[in-house]
Amino acid sequence: MPTTLTAFADVTTSDSALRRFLHGLPGVDAVGLEARAAALGTRSIKTTAKAYAIDLAISMIDLTTLEGADTPGKVRALSAKAVHPDPTDRSTPMTAAVCVYPDMVATAKAALNGADVKVASVATAFPAGRAALPVKLADTRDAVAAGADEIDMVIDRGAFLAGRYLDTYELIKAVKEACVRPDGSAARLKVIFETGELSTYDNIRRASWIGMLAGADFIKTSTGKVGVNATPANTLLMLEAVRDFKAQTGIQIGVKPAGGIRTTKDAIKFLVLVNETVGEDWLSNHWFRFGASSLLNDLLMQRQKLSTGRYSGPDYVTVD
Repeated sequence: MPTTLTAFADVTTSDSALRRFLHGLPGVDAVGLEARAAALGTRSIKTTAKAYAIDLAISMIDLTTLEGADTPGKVRALSAKAVHPDPTDRSTPMTAAVCVYPDMVATAKAALNGADVKVASVATAFPAGRAALPVKLADTRDAVAAGADEIDMVIDRGAFLAGRYLDTYELIKAVKEACVRPDGSAARLKVIFETGELSTYDNIRRASWIGMLAGADFIKTSTGKVGVNATPANTLLMLEAVRDFKAQTGIQIGVKPAGGIRTTKDAIKFLVLVNETVGEDWLSNHWFRFGASSLLNDLLMQRQKLSTGRYSGPDYVTVD
């Protein structure tokens, strides 16, 4: 299938055209969506399949520290954990990425020292996104120049909720362009919607389409900084959006649920959602990520239990 957005070329020519398209998308059956997400969450994964799912989930984690008290030492420790999550078992997969603020990108890059772990950086005045466009673009360019492999940007939820859809689209496009390096290569762009602030499933579907049309490499649920973050239902809705987008354009987009995913049981539920909704094409860390920090420790404890028959407990894993 050719990869093209030609069929949608007219959709983004004006705010009115984009509004007509977005409001013409099928309405979300909230009851049906939540029922399907809940039903898929009851699937039982045992023994060999569970071991595979745990290793897959570990490999999909963006190990994250986004606190005002972050120090170079903490970032170096987190980077070491990303490379060797369980120092007692070198068969444990590396995490997908370390996610930090822009001023910590160079520290993370140096600490990883060429390991196959990406450096992701939040940008665009994360988490609120309340800054002028030049500031957001400078934030992005600084992170990319420091060596970020991936940028996690936040949309202007105020603009989106006010119905300024084209402004939201143009912001994402501008940040996408700021991800391009002088040599022509580019950091991959994850677009955060903050689904807990979008109020309705219809809004989440519309935001997903804006992000995909504007060139997002990933669409992401949340910053992890609000009360409602990733849920099975909002992630299922976004998975359906990327499935439909690929069917119409041939372009594959990743999905990243973030915030509130803390246990192995939670992670496996999300992997089932991926497998049953978009299939094996998305079951890799190139196309699916978990934005998490505490999740890794629970996965490691469950992994140790499967290999030793004993539950090690939290004292046997490092505290992030």
